[in-house]
Order: sequence, then structure tokens, then C-alpha cells
Amino acid sequence: MPAISMKVNGQVVTGEVEARTLLVDFLRSNLGLTGTHVGCDTSQCGACVVHVDGRAVKSCTALAIACDGASVTTIEGLARNGTLHPMQEAFREHHGLQCGFCTPGMIMSAIDTVNRRGKTLDEATIRHELEGNICRCTGYQNIVAAVQAGAAKM
Repeated sequence: MPAISMKVNGQVVTGEVEARTLLVDFLRSNLGLTGTHVGCDTSQCGACVVHVDGRAVKSCTALAIACDGASVTTIEGLARNGTLHPMQEAFREHHGLQCGFCTPGMIMSAIDTVNRRGKTLDEATIRHELEGNICRCTGYQNIVAAVQAGAAKM
């Protein structure tokens, strides 16, 4: 089996994987980082979004071996010294979650949106940017509010 090495949440990790191992499976099974969720296995729900070299990627369709040498950030890597990332805090403050299953992917996608589009985001832009993330519990209004608040604090 091929050996891979990458930086995950600031730590260099290595492992042997089958060539067909998905990044989400490497993160969850090999590294025990279960905050990245598997929702649909078809890249439609967005629960598996992580950042690879600073860009949002659906980890259920990325091969782990293709991320050899990359820098990966998962939801677990956002908080610093016990302090939530501003987007995580905004989701908490604005109740941008219900069951929480989609929340890690929503937060990772939202951060990527702010990084690409800036801190001032209108509702239409946020809704468009989150089209690849599905929440089955809510009507998205609190998610939009959370993204706007988190963006302003980033």
C-alpha cells in the first residue's frame, strides 16, 4: 500500500492507504477525526467539506493519495487554545444548527466563502455559496445569519 504524508490541523501525519481510500475515510478511520461527516457518498450534501491547501473540498470525492503533501484543515482544527473560530462561535450564537450533522461542512464552506468573497456577504450570496451543503432540519435563515455574523468577525 502507498504511504502518504500530509499536514492535518497543523500536525504532520503519515499513513499507508489503499490507492482508492477517500480523504474522508483517511481522516475518520486512520486519524480518528470524526467531525468530518459522511452524509451521502455522492458529493451532494456537503457534510464532508474540509479545507485542502486553504480551499473547500468535499472529502468524500477526494482521494487521500491525491492529498499527499497537502495541508488539510478539518472542523477540529479551527478552534485555537479552547477558543472557537469566529464562524463556529457565530453558528453557536445564532443557532445556525439543529441536529448538527451538516454543521461542520456548513462552517468549513462558510469560511471558504469569506476567504474568497470577503467579509461583507449578502443573503443571496450566502445562499448561493451554500448550495452544495444540505441541511435537512432547518429553513437556513439562522445559518445565513450565522454566516453573516461570522464573516464580520473574521
